[in-house]
Amino acid sequence: MTAKTSNGLPREEIHRFTLKNGLTVVMMKTGVAPVVAVEIWYKVGSKNEQPGKSGFAHLFEHMMFEGSANVGKSEHMKLISDVGGTMNGTTSKDRTNYYEVVPANQLRLALWLEADRMRALAVTEENFENQRATVKEERRLRVDNAPYAAVFYEKLDELVYENWAYKHSVIGSMADLDKATVEDIIKFHDTYYKPNNAVLAVVGDIDVDAALALVKEYFEDIPAGEPPPDVDLSEPPQPAQKRMVWKDPFAPLPGFVCAFHIPAHGEKDTYAMEIIEKMLFDGQSSRLYRRFIEQDQSLLHIYGGVDSKMGPGIFYFFGQLKEGKKMAEVEAAYFEELVKLREQELSEEELQKVKNQFKSDFISKFSRVNYKANLLCFYTVCFDDPELIFSEINRYLALTPADIRAAAQRHFRTENSSVIEIYPETQ
Repeated sequence: MTAKTSNGLPREEIHRFTLKNGLTVVMMKTGVAPVVAVEIWYKVGSKNEQPGKSGFAHLFEHMMFEGSANVGKSEHMKLISDVGGTMNGTTSKDRTNYYEVVPANQLRLALWLEADRMRALAVTEENFENQRATVKEERRLRVDNAPYAAVFYEKLDELVYENWAYKHSVIGSMADLDKATVEDIIKFHDTYYKPNNAVLAVVGDIDVDAALALVKEYFEDIPAGEPPPDVDLSEPPQPAQKRMVWKDPFAPLPGFVCAFHIPAHGEKDTYAMEIIEKMLFDGQSSRLYRRFIEQDQSLLHIYGGVDSKMGPGIFYFFGQLKEGKKMAEVEAAYFEELVKLREQELSEEELQKVKNQFKSDFISKFSRVNYKANLLCFYTVCFDDPELIFSEINRYLALTPADIRAAAQRHFRTENSSVIEIYPETQ
């Protein structure tokens, strides 16, 4: 029988290895189903880009599927699909990840595919031009021509942050994409997409020794690169509220956006903010749903919460106003709800309800091999401690009403806020 942790999670053994070329490998054997997840995190995101050269990390999310020495263009996706597997890749400000979930007997295929593109990605002029065009079209669809999208993809971070690392968008500016050269892209690739700048996780129905032998077979002779340069993520204190008005040609109705600086993930206040997120936004019994949808009936839609990062994050709120409702009244009501968190200690009953929701959500996701692989990479990259997969939840569950109130007092201050008023361009 699988052992349990004190919080009820199944306690599988974590195996960690470092290959000769510096690749960190983390493995966990689970017996839920005959499947295996392979996930690799490269320690590169938009924070690693330089001014005038934005969008490179996201561009490589696309480039990594354009073929390598032994894999043709788009063949990676077909090979995984043909064995009944799934795969994808994503880019954030802090990292880029790629993953496959396949039948356990196809572990060799998934590892071979990831190793082939780590070793010999086809960074050619043709592939670069092809994917530059793809990313530019993605930007047109997702950012430039979608309601409210410019605010959330770019304008909010530009307003909130002073440090370039987090101030610019993941998708990159059209101007920077236009002027990028294949030489720029090759230099970026050679700096960051190396085994010593990556973490590989293998989770599922595996024999650890056999899986490690496969990893060594495919990855260990890939040459390491020079250590990438460090990135300064520090953010100066914000002395006064920031504000802007954005005229959105695609917005059907006005929108109100507000964000507060919060600490990096791993800080106690960030855990408190994630509990507050559930308290304010999670479901029809949440405080903000009751206030704006049921009581005031001033907003059509609300969402928000914690945007956690390895450096300073943000706590944000978005509300789409109903026809005829006033922006100033919505803003006043939102700050009134935050004042309640600052001045009134919440009840143990309400806090316990939120903790129960938090634990239930986590445990339901924890049964999936790809979720475990993702967490192992996250905890290894962020904290150099994959064992946090079993214990970090305790940091949320240990919070007290006083902790929640103290975090709200420290961060939900007017001078720490950034506000964007979104209006349809016709208004």
